[in-house]
Amino acid sequence: MEKLFAKSAPEFTPLRDHLLHVSVAAKSFANYLRMEESVASNGAILHDIGKAHPEFQKRVKDRRRYNKVFRHEISSLLFLSIFPEEEYPALLDMVIAHHKSAKNDSGDKGLLDLENGYDYIDYHVGNWSQWSPHAFKLLLDLGISCRPFGEEVARQNLSYAISYCKKQTKIRGYAEWRGLLMGADHFASALIDRTEENLIKAFRVPNLTFFNRSHPLYPLSYRESDSRKKHTLVVASTGAGKTDYLFKRTKGRVFYTLPFQASINAMFKRVSKDLQAHNPDLDIRVLHSTSMVVRQNRGEEESVLQPLFGSAIKILTPHQLSAIAFGMKGYEAMLLDLKGCDIILDEIHTYSGVSQAIVLKLVQILRQFGCSIHIGTATMPTKLYQKIVEELGDSILEEKLTPEELDKFDRHTLYKINSFEESLPFIRQAIEEEKKVLVVYNRVVRAQKAYVHLKELYPDIPILLLHSRFKRGDRSFKEKLLIGQDDEGNPNGEFNTSTQACIVVSTQIVEVSLDISFDLMVTETAPIDALIQRFGRVNRKRSNDTIGKTKPVYLIAPRENKNDALPYDVEILQRSFEVLDDRQVLRERDLQEKIDFVFPEIDFMNIEEHAVFKSDGKITIDKLTHRSKSILFELLDIDGVSCICEADLEAYENGNFERRLELEIPVRYFTVKGMNQAQNGNKPFIIPDKAYDFEIGLDVRQIRENNFDVNNQIL
Repeated sequence: MEKLFAKSAPEFTPLRDHLLHVSVAAKSFANYLRMEESVASNGAILHDIGKAHPEFQKRVKDRRRYNKVFRHEISSLLFLSIFPEEEYPALLDMVIAHHKSAKNDSGDKGLLDLENGYDYIDYHVGNWSQWSPHAFKLLLDLGISCRPFGEEVARQNLSYAISYCKKQTKIRGYAEWRGLLMGADHFASALIDRTEENLIKAFRVPNLTFFNRSHPLYPLSYRESDSRKKHTLVVASTGAGKTDYLFKRTKGRVFYTLPFQASINAMFKRVSKDLQAHNPDLDIRVLHSTSMVVRQNRGEEESVLQPLFGSAIKILTPHQLSAIAFGMKGYEAMLLDLKGCDIILDEIHTYSGVSQAIVLKLVQILRQFGCSIHIGTATMPTKLYQKIVEELGDSILEEKLTPEELDKFDRHTLYKINSFEESLPFIRQAIEEEKKVLVVYNRVVRAQKAYVHLKELYPDIPILLLHSRFKRGDRSFKEKLLIGQDDEGNPNGEFNTSTQACIVVSTQIVEVSLDISFDLMVTETAPIDALIQRFGRVNRKRSNDTIGKTKPVYLIAPRENKNDALPYDVEILQRSFEVLDDRQVLRERDLQEKIDFVFPEIDFMNIEEHAVFKSDGKITIDKLTHRSKSILFELLDIDGVSCICEADLEAYENGNFERRLELEIPVRYFTVKGMNQAQNGNKPFIIPDKAYDFEIGLDVRQIRENNFDVNNQIL
């Protein structure tokens, strides 16, 4: 008999190995979730045994397109009666829809969708007498006691599964067993032979004693964090010690969120370094991809499954969490992983009614699932603050700095200008005085243009461009340059730690998590909450000598055209510019009043109608199904998917999990939706090499069919 495979190239994982890997993961997850381990193991063995079917084995080696749909999970269901009857409901929940929504699947490939097409039962049973002995032999080899049975029993098993599926999909709710299997399958598929060693590190509560440190310059470090109150809401200036305080409030595994994809990488490095001494083998993960999008017959399907179930600390964006609110693919696995954990929502940026409403819905859902919610911000409108307090009730610990403490964080003198060109004399003077200059734009294309201009003006001065549209490996390299520290955390004289003149041009990704301190900033106008965060990258390093001393920020007047103002609302930009005083010190104690001037009322979008978890606790999604398309595509303009350069395709297809991440470039879905996709990993869209440059990053204007390399296409 030829070897049976579960995965195609490059892994070519043997089916036996994959079933064992998923079984080990499923048992570990079940133990943590207090679910039945033996049932979890049986479901893991059953879920892919249908891959022994010769049709699957043919397709795993030859990835051509076929006219007929073959779903290996349907062939797996033929073996149901091998297991105890009392386990059938859990096993069927695990197997029936571990890849596809059981009905209304985006590609019409769900179990119940196939009834509308060809005679799929005959096709999936196939020549039972020839192929099933190989599957039975594999099951015995895996320790499953079973006697081979004939085709009639196999068909009865499938018939039972179909009837069960029809009943389940008429019940509103979510299936925990489905979530467990999806989490275990994805975990094992990503880690393969490293599954077991990684499970040893899963579900550990981190030792966060590092954050018990105190310092006179960080007022929150002296505030009492031990309280019986479950949730936290902290409002304090940038650099006051919010991150430490929020971590001190946690007691279990931690999900730590930041607003931008591009900022989570720096926070990951920061937390990993801080916790290394007390947690030498801790599993700290960063969710690099917001989501994976796969094109199907009737449109797109977005998945949030991540191979990170059980990590002690996860660093991600609120968008990635919001998948649970909308019932996107993988939401059950994410719910199980989140249940009862500590969730830190740090530096919540509320640029629009949509994102505000999503954050509120998340708070509501996470509270229902027993999570402790810890929110930190320097920039929250009072209306939003009141809404959050309303949601969390009496079990919330509120913490704010006093006006006197706020006065010690006055660090910037603001100058209003009409254009970037007006700032050039001030930049020149700063360069002559060996100062560090930070230039921030709201759009990648404008940052790229400014970078090229400044390179021409200052060819001998170190200049760095940083934005979200670099390959992740390249951006990691550039962030390391920006921070200016070696692997041990010692200053190396690059950019942030330089004692000489340098320039960094960036987008809003510098607003949060990057621990940098520059001498002068030139920035486009953003919403005031974003600007306050942005200003925090200038004169950030505080000491007794620097308190009371300010550094200059030059604020470019907002564009008047609605499209030019994107990604922000033009009226919000105009109010933000208006409320800031020219040639005056920006006083921290006045900021709340200014924020509330810009956001006097908040138009909370009605997310309730889109969410599957309702305010009254009801769930409005059918079991064993998920939303085939994310509502987020229509609500948010975000870097939601990944792309890779055409020359990187082979390295991506043959690379491991980490190597693939290095090659991916975050991009907005609608920019690349017409491109082909890779078949492995996060299924990134493939773009022409001409559209990417190591120094400049991705130029979306070059993503066109006629820019692809003909030689690559022939290969």
